[in-house]
Amino acid sequence: MPKAIRIERTGGPEVMQYVDLDLGPPGPGQVQVRHHAIGLNFIDVYYRTGLYPMSLPGGAGLEGAGEVLAVGEGVTELAPGDRVAYAGGPPGAYAEVRNMPVKPLVRIPESIGYDTAAAMMLKGLTVQYLFHRTYKLQAGETILFHAAAGGVGLIAMQWAKALGANVIGTVGSPGKAEIAKRHGCDHVILYREENVPERVREITGGRMVPVVYDGVGKDTFQASLDSLAPFGLMVSFGNASGPVPPVPLTALKGSLFITRPGLMNHTAERATLLEMAGDLIRMVSSGKVKIDVERRYALADAAQAHRDLEARRTAGSSILLP
Repeated sequence: MPKAIRIERTGGPEVMQYVDLDLGPPGPGQVQVRHHAIGLNFIDVYYRTGLYPMSLPGGAGLEGAGEVLAVGEGVTELAPGDRVAYAGGPPGAYAEVRNMPVKPLVRIPESIGYDTAAAMMLKGLTVQYLFHRTYKLQAGETILFHAAAGGVGLIAMQWAKALGANVIGTVGSPGKAEIAKRHGCDHVILYREENVPERVREITGGRMVPVVYDGVGKDTFQASLDSLAPFGLMVSFGNASGPVPPVPLTALKGSLFITRPGLMNHTAERATLLEMAGDLIRMVSSGKVKIDVERRYALADAAQAHRDLEARRTAGSSILLP
């Protein structure tokens, strides 16, 4: 029997159980995938804790890469032996083998290894929609990006430089500042020691920035608003420090805009997903964006991986290996 992580109740990392999975053949419209690598993302924590609802008991994880073992009735788009990766669909990626719908699956070229594919899909597609669909980033613009040394952040640093943008990134330590700089961050702010809006004002000569990308949430929300130029856009796409408390509209001083985008909305249509994934695959294949897999954990050690993730002991991307 294949092994998998199952969750019967929400809570801390200890609720994830490593169990045998009674897995039958793929059903109609499904594909059976053997994972070679599994992505680890903060959204997995949101589901585990109950911040984002999920059906229980259930699986965990939204990102993986592997090979197609079998296809169910009616599946014509994929075939056994295809190399695939995905980000999205129902939770269940924390497994050696799983049955899943075709919709989120994308073929990957031989030039992209399974570890890279599992680490790039959710984070890379997130950067794609942030820079091309939420706010179309232009060459010469200066942006503020929080958690610049995180998995999304390091991809964003490189992608922004490829587009010709200037990046101000926030990080939590000098070590992470060096990592962000190596990946293209122009100006690094230590958000625990420095006043973020004041530093943004210094760096931009008082102009502030037209867009802030904030995946941290509660701890950085006000600093993000205060760093925007008039008519600027606040992009709140994550809650690593906790959800943002209710905010009155009067907080949007300076005719500011705010949006709360989500990857699953952007990839709801398969044609759009394939277009976005094609963009990501081209960026990685060209070498303009390199995927930094900093940590690898055994699937059985998923609970420890979550502890490290929540304690912010990780930088770049981390994966689970079946």
